[in-house]
Amino acid sequence: MAIGSNKEKILEDNNLEDWPGLSRVKHVVAIASGKGGVGKSTIASNLAISLSAGGAQVGLMDADIYGPSQPGMLGAGSEKPSIGDHSVKPVSRHGVRFISMGLLMDDDGPVIWRAPIAMKMIHQFLESVEWGDLDYLLIDLPPGTGDVQLTLAQQAPLTGAVIVTTPQDVALGVARKGLKMFEQVNVPILGIIENMSGFTCGHCGEVTAIFKQGGGEEMARAMNVPYLGAIPLDPEIMACSEKGAPVVKQAPDSASARAFAATAEGLRVQIERETDTADAIEPISAELSDSGDLVVQWPDGHQGEYTPYNLRRSCTCAACIDENSGSRLIDDKKIPLDIRIESFQPVGRYAMAFTFSDRHSTGIYKYEFLREICECPECYAARGSKNESFSV
Repeated sequence: MAIGSNKEKILEDNNLEDWPGLSRVKHVVAIASGKGGVGKSTIASNLAISLSAGGAQVGLMDADIYGPSQPGMLGAGSEKPSIGDHSVKPVSRHGVRFISMGLLMDDDGPVIWRAPIAMKMIHQFLESVEWGDLDYLLIDLPPGTGDVQLTLAQQAPLTGAVIVTTPQDVALGVARKGLKMFEQVNVPILGIIENMSGFTCGHCGEVTAIFKQGGGEEMARAMNVPYLGAIPLDPEIMACSEKGAPVVKQAPDSASARAFAATAEGLRVQIERETDTADAIEPISAELSDSGDLVVQWPDGHQGEYTPYNLRRSCTCAACIDENSGSRLIDDKKIPLDIRIESFQPVGRYAMAFTFSDRHSTGIYKYEFLREICECPECYAARGSKNESFSV
C-alpha cells in the first residue's frame, strides 16, 4: 500500500478532540543522538523490548520520517497499521506497539516532503495513534538538532531524553551539542548511553576497546547527568537486527542482551526519580484571574501569583538572553505595561509556555523558576528581606 492512498486520510483532520493521542501514556521518552551512525535506533528498539520483558506496556515511535529503520529491525515485513477516520492503530511486534513512516510507504519509496509536512506527520503520530495504555513511549528521533528534535522537545509531553553516543571524541563532541539542546528547552536528561563500547569476540568473549572506552561515562560526569550504561560492539546485535529480531529477543542470554537489560533498568529507575521530582513541583492548577494575572496552586499548598509584565520580562529564551554571555537582550522599557497573557500551556511535566499579547511565545518557564519569581506578598517580602542593600 503506497503512502499516496493514505496520506490525506492521516493529515486532513485537525480536530484533536477526536484523537486518542497520548492521554493514556504515562511516560514519553526521547532517544536522541547528535549525529548519525551511533546505533541510536538499535538502542531504541532493544530498550523498548527490554522494558516490555520487564512487564511494562511499551510503545515505540519512529520519528525519522525520511529514513525510517524500525520496521526492518523489528521484522514488521509487509504489516500495515489500520487507519480509521480519526486514528491509526500501531503495529505490534515482540510485545511492543510501534508506528513508523516505513509502515505507510512502499519498501523503496522515498519520502520527498518539505519540513512542514514532515512535522505535521510527526504531530499526527503523537496525537492520532491509538497507543492505548502505555507505561513508556520511546521516540526514536532522527540524528541531529534540527526542526524535528526542537519541535518535539517544545511540544511533546516528554518525561525526558536519553542521549546515545559512541566513545570517539568526535561523536562525544556532537552528543554534547544534542544534550545542550535539550537542556536549553528544559527537557530533563534521563541519561547517557555509550554504544559500541568495545568489541566482543564471538569466539572467546574477550572485549577489545576498538573505539576506546569510557567516553560516555566521562561525558555524563562532566555534564552532571546520569550514566545509564555501555553496550558492546557485538556482531550478534547486527545479525539479529538484520533478521528482524533484536538481540534481547533472539539471544536473551548474550552479553549484549544483558547489557541492554541493565541499561533499561537504569532508565526505568531514572524515569521514576524524574517522576517523583515532577510530582513534587507540578502545579495542581493554573488559571488567569479576572485582572489577567496568572494564579498557580502548587502541591505544597502555596498559591503563586504572577503579573504578565513580570513574566514577560523574566523570559530566558535565546531572544531575550544572550546564550554566550548571559546578558539581557530584552529592553524592559519596550515591554508594554498593559501586556497580556494570551494563552499558556504545560510543557511536559516540568515547565510552562506562554503566548503574550506582543506575540512573544518562545520562552519556556520551568516550574522551579516560576517558584523563584513568585509575586505573592509572602514571596515578595521574603525576597525583599534578602536585598536590604536596596533599602533607604
